[in-house]
Amino acid sequence: MASVEEMKKMIGKEVFLSDWTEVKQDKINQFADCTGDHQWIHVDVERSEKGPFGNTIAHGFLTLCHIPFFGYQIPMQFDNEKMSVNYGLNKVRFLNPVISGSRIRDRIVLSNFEDKGNGRYLLTHTHTIEIEGQEKPACIAEALTMTFI
Repeated sequence: MASVEEMKKMIGKEVFLSDWTEVKQDKINQFADCTGDHQWIHVDVERSEKGPFGNTIAHGFLTLCHIPFFGYQIPMQFDNEKMSVNYGLNKVRFLNPVISGSRIRDRIVLSNFEDKGNGRYLLTHTHTIEIEGQEKPACIAEALTMTFI
């Protein structure tokens, strides 16, 4: 648990580095079913073997959708926190495809912290989703969370 003052001191610092998690083909297929995005580079294993990446790749938005999964693992919350809600995104970039079977992790920095009054605080976290064995990350995104204390 952290106080508002402790949280302010964390601005600009890495607050969490997650464990690696594998992005398996079945998860990619499920995401395709949920979104209706069945583009062959995601779901056609045979065709993708001959394609530009040598295998299927995760949807960029599937990679982005890992942000809540990783974010809930941050071991720091406010003292007396009532709830937090997704407030949106400032900037998202997909820099490197996530090949099916790859492992990804999230490096999270608290980029900004704003007191919005009435016990509301807007946090901006920069998520850098890395691919194991790759220099270039899969995704960099600024995610906003409104926290109520």
